[in-house]
Formats: sequence, C-alpha cells, structure tokens
Amino acid sequence: MRNYLLYVLPALLCTGCSGFLDIKPDQKMAIPNTLEHADLLLNDYTSMNTGYPALGEISADDYFLRSNNWQSISDMDERQAYIWQDEDIVNTVQWQNPYQTIYRSNQVLEVLGELDRNVETAKYDKIFGGAHFYRAFALHQVARVFAPAYDPNSANQELGIPLRLSPDLDIKSIRATLQQTFEQITNDYKQAVMSLPITETLLGRPSKASAYAGLARMYLDMADYEQAYRYADSCLGIYSALQDFNDVNLGSAMPITRFNKEVLFSAASSLAGPLAQTFARIDTNLYKSYYDDDLRKQAFFQHNTNDVGTYAFKGTYSGSHVGVFVGLTTSELYLIRSEAAVRTNRPDQALSDVNHLLMHRWNEDVPYPDITEQQPDRLLEIILDERRKELIFRGQRWADLKRLNQDPRFAKTLMRNIDGQEYRLEPNSPKYAIKIPLIVIEETGMEQNKR
Repeated sequence: MRNYLLYVLPALLCTGCSGFLDIKPDQKMAIPNTLEHADLLLNDYTSMNTGYPALGEISADDYFLRSNNWQSISDMDERQAYIWQDEDIVNTVQWQNPYQTIYRSNQVLEVLGELDRNVETAKYDKIFGGAHFYRAFALHQVARVFAPAYDPNSANQELGIPLRLSPDLDIKSIRATLQQTFEQITNDYKQAVMSLPITETLLGRPSKASAYAGLARMYLDMADYEQAYRYADSCLGIYSALQDFNDVNLGSAMPITRFNKEVLFSAASSLAGPLAQTFARIDTNLYKSYYDDDLRKQAFFQHNTNDVGTYAFKGTYSGSHVGVFVGLTTSELYLIRSEAAVRTNRPDQALSDVNHLLMHRWNEDVPYPDITEQQPDRLLEIILDERRKELIFRGQRWADLKRLNQDPRFAKTLMRNIDGQEYRLEPNSPKYAIKIPLIVIEETGMEQNKR
C-alpha cells in the first residue's frame, strides 16, 4: 500500500464539514480493508505521535522571551498566545493535526469492525486497543488546550470539543459538553486498557501501562485524585523504571535519549517557535529553585553565552528541540501518584514516591536529603513544586495552571513584559481555553470559546 493512501485528509478536512474538497478521492483506493493495513496506519509515527498542540505550553509561565525575540516570531498565533491576546487563531495546524490522528484511529476501528477477531485475536486486540488509545490521547491533547478547566459542578454546561467517532467526513462537527468530552476520553482509555498487551516492542506504540498512564493524567486534570491515584498505581505496578541521572551525559547538548527507559508513550508537539532554544529563557526563579546537587539543573539547562544570567532548556525527551515532548513517562506517573496520595490521606506513599524520583536525580557523591514533611498542606506544596521542576517543557504546565487555579491556595497571575508593556493573565480567565481556529468556527458554525 502506497504511503499516499494513508493521507486522505487535506487541510481542515478533519473538522468534518463537507465541501473542503472539490473532487473527493476514490474511496476504493483510499480506505484500507485488512488487519495489516490497520496496523500500518497506527505505525505511522509522524502522523500518530507528533504534531500535537503547543499553544498551551507557549502560553505557560516556565519561560520568558526578550522583546526582540518575540518580535521576530513569524507565526502570529504564537506571538499572540505568548501575551494572551484575543486575536483570532489563523493557523489550523495545531487543531488539524490531532484530528487527523483521530480520523486515522476511527478509520482503523471501522476496518476492524468488518474483520473476524478470532482469526488473529492477539493482533486484532492490540490494534483495537491502540486505535482507542490514540483517539483518547489526541482528544485529551485538544481538550487541554482548547477547552476550559474541568469543574464537576459546571462540566455539563461548559463546551468541550468535537468528538469525532467515525471516519465519515460528511458528519458535521459539533462541540460536546466538557463532561461528554472527558467521558469519551475515559471510555477510550479503558477500552485500551482491556485490549492492549502488557508489553510492546514497537517504539512509539502504546501498551497497557500507557493506557493506565493516560487515565491517571486525565483524572488528575479532572481533580479526581482517588481515580488518579488508582490508575497511576496500576501503571507503576506494570512498569516503574526510572533513569538515574548519574548515568546521563550531563554535558551533552541533548542529554536525555529518545525512547529512554522512562518513556511509556512517546509523543511530541508541533513546531513551537517561542520555545526554541535560541528564544526561550527559563524563568529565573524556577531555575534557582533547583539545588546544585540536583542533576536536573545540568541535564535540563545550559547557560546562554549571548545573554548572561539566562538559561535555555536542553532536557527534551523527544530527541528534538523543534517542539516539546507531550508523551507519558514513569517520572510523571510517580508525581501523579505522589500528589494524589497526599490529597487522599496517604502521606507515606506520597513521600515514598517523591523521594524515589528525586533520588534518581541526585548527585550520588552527595547524601540525598530525604523529604520528611508530614504536614499535608506543606507536603502538597513541595510535591507540586517538584512536579513543575521535573515536567518542565513536557506539555503539562498549562493544564496544571488551569487545574490549580481553581484552588485559591495555588491560584497564580501570570505576567509578561514586552517593550515595557505589561500583560497579565488572571487565574481562571476564560483565556485558558485557547480560541479555536477561526476558519473551523466559520465552516462548522460551532460556538467559539468565551472571552
């Protein structure tokens, strides 16, 4: 099967509104129909594992830009996202790409629906679970950027995102509620848990542990800490390996290897100009919060020789500095379980997890100073600080800000300064739901995010 048969969607087709093509492709040529075809669709790493939205991370607070760097950003959507302006989103890529992943997942599920599972049961189940996983992951990535923070008291009234559950391109896209959005993601991940194998040898493909990890991340975003704990625990019960940063080449330009032992599922965002090494300066206070014997300080950052006193990020897990890693890792799962543990009255587990992670980040020539805090509120603050430090430029900060802003203890006003003008983003601002691209709104008639 030729590669072009796998790429049947031009720009904007994934919005689901008819009329984007003047001439539709020959469906007999475009649609796969065997188990092998379905497997090949999921094996396309570029389409299934990359291109996820970066506008949230661009809008977050782990870095800052100099005015001249901001002015040189060619993508106007990225420029405006940095200062939280209300201009319409013009570029469709960050919306289109994950919906292409969703389309392919739906295409795979449609193919499987016509095949006999009993012929190759194990392979069928792996592909079936994989398609549900990819759809869940892509929907969650879109929701984290383009939907408001999840609040159980208002989720049935708030708008979520379009739930594309069929490869039929003539079905019009409408926005589900936020509750329906998260329920669909939950259902897909749970189906993936039931169907995926415990181990996966193909790099980039998910396993059962990956699906448990996706559920833990999703329930954390929902502030359902009991469920977040449960699924993080299930994931780590299957696979729990961590890198020892004493074994990492800290002086390397890219110390963290791609597909390293912590990676449960590898995924990366689309290109993100403001986050490039030559532009993004790490927040000064954040950099200073790492102890000198915390090896992340050397693994994650390098001094900007052309801007004394500032630092660039080099600790990507994606093997490239052109976007950000948004995949799932065991280090994130330890932090999810640790935070969920302290919030659900399991302080010993919370301490065990955060200390276990940090011991793998600490200089082995210096005794590791165990965290022993017993006061729950203070311990929670420590864990949240470590979460930010560990997961910097890993696609998590924007979702964390949205979630934590709902708790007055952790609400934060973000500030930028460009050419002497200050810009502010208040806690719980409707701007935490990035605008949906204008052409998608115009073509589908769906409601834009509130402002």
